[in-house]
Amino acid sequence: MLAPVILFVYNRFDHITKTLKAISENYLAKETDLIIFSDGPKKEKDVEAVTKVRSIINNEDYKKMFKTVTIVESDANKGLAKSIIEGVSQIIEKTGKVIVLEDDCVSSKDFLNYMNSALDYYEENDKVWSIGGYSVNLDFPNDYEYDTYVMGRTCSYAWGTWKNRWNLVDWNVSDYNKFKYSLKKRRKFNRYGEDRSKMLDMQQVGKTNSWAIRFCYAMFKNNMYTIYPCQSKIKNIGYDVGTHTMKRGSFSVETSEKEISCFTDNIEVNETLRKQYIKYFKTNKLKLFASFVLNVLLKPKRGKK
Repeated sequence: MLAPVILFVYNRFDHITKTLKAISENYLAKETDLIIFSDGPKKEKDVEAVTKVRSIINNEDYKKMFKTVTIVESDANKGLAKSIIEGVSQIIEKTGKVIVLEDDCVSSKDFLNYMNSALDYYEENDKVWSIGGYSVNLDFPNDYEYDTYVMGRTCSYAWGTWKNRWNLVDWNVSDYNKFKYSLKKRRKFNRYGEDRSKMLDMQQVGKTNSWAIRFCYAMFKNNMYTIYPCQSKIKNIGYDVGTHTMKRGSFSVETSEKEISCFTDNIEVNETLRKQYIKYFKTNKLKLFASFVLNVLLKPKRGKK
């Protein structure tokens, strides 16, 4: 059974056109169920753009390109975090596994082949938390023999997971008070990016509302990992205007059609790759300390659900 694809959209009609076109051209598209969650407008000025997005996703031509297409339109604005948590929970409860896309992810034609194969391959592996479809550019050692690699960080662009992993997430981060003052835990969490503890702090004091950092923290707590393709199956086109985007050219990659045929069974992080990987998430040490003081020492816990 192929995993359903869940696509979350809001008001970026130029992005969604490219994302839908790419996923509809996947080799497995006609055998795949597509569920689209369309969030409602936050402000009056967003109504026109949201309406335009909905006219695109309701195009009858797209409905012919997949096994089934289900569209869920929200009248109210939930925001990305709530939309994803509720939407994924609703679908994964029925299907047991999902593939998730945001509206600015252009996929290679074999993206669904790779994702479904990886979901099947690692389903019973209790060290694997999720499957990532996007990868930063890395230089692999000459003797690296696999088409995938292991990393202790998730990526929100395009990913897949299983019901029994998703249900382990504590969206309230109930143990945050034990984490926030523990330098040992913070260093360990930041082993896969210096930005991570800062993002979790900001989430828990209500300055941001991120499902992804909570999903990432749950993976960390459960001592599990994400599997990535050595060559990205996703190109992110959202580095312009969006809820959680910024101009970061280093994250711009091209997709590869190279077949993923050799999955790594060694679920350990390659230190050479980790050192390259974390360079993409370097944070100014002074700003990191300032964030710790402002968000941890001077702010009470005020988590968002």
